[in-house]
Amino acid sequence: MTALETRPATVIRDARDSDLPAILEIHNANIATSTAIWDTEQVELDERRTWFEARTAADMPIVVAELDGEVAGYASYGQWRPKSGYRYSVENSVYVADRFHRRGLATALLTELITRATQSGRVHAMIAAIESGNTGSITLHERFGFVIVGQLPEVGRKFDRWMDLTLMQLTLPVDFR
Repeated sequence: MTALETRPATVIRDARDSDLPAILEIHNANIATSTAIWDTEQVELDERRTWFEARTAADMPIVVAELDGEVAGYASYGQWRPKSGYRYSVENSVYVADRFHRRGLATALLTELITRATQSGRVHAMIAAIESGNTGSITLHERFGFVIVGQLPEVGRKFDRWMDLTLMQLTLPVDFR
């Protein structure tokens, strides 16, 4: 990069309804080409809208990384499991479009999720469920202090192979008195 060139500006912000087509594109690309999402069928915009509305209604964040005005990635967290005993635990998801990898967007998105979870005062444990071969995601989470708390062999199947699941956890300092 020369002195005259500048780095594109990255903005992390709340997702809007108008971001759903870009979020859908990133989501479906991950379904089609990666093991980051274990679905095997593409989803429609209505499915992403239902997901967006459910997360918003539950006061769970959905954030996007915008690079020069283009949605380059998104992240969110939602309730870990539906039982009330798990109400202080969430599972995070971070996705970046392939052409924007290695620009620090996943780090920026995960930073925002952890900040929001901590500030909410309602999250004690953030969990990441990662396909065990996804060393990039595992390393990203380790940099934030997530630790591996479990590994489940051959619990998923995609691309004609069995997949293992690595569970990672970050415990947040929350006082529930």
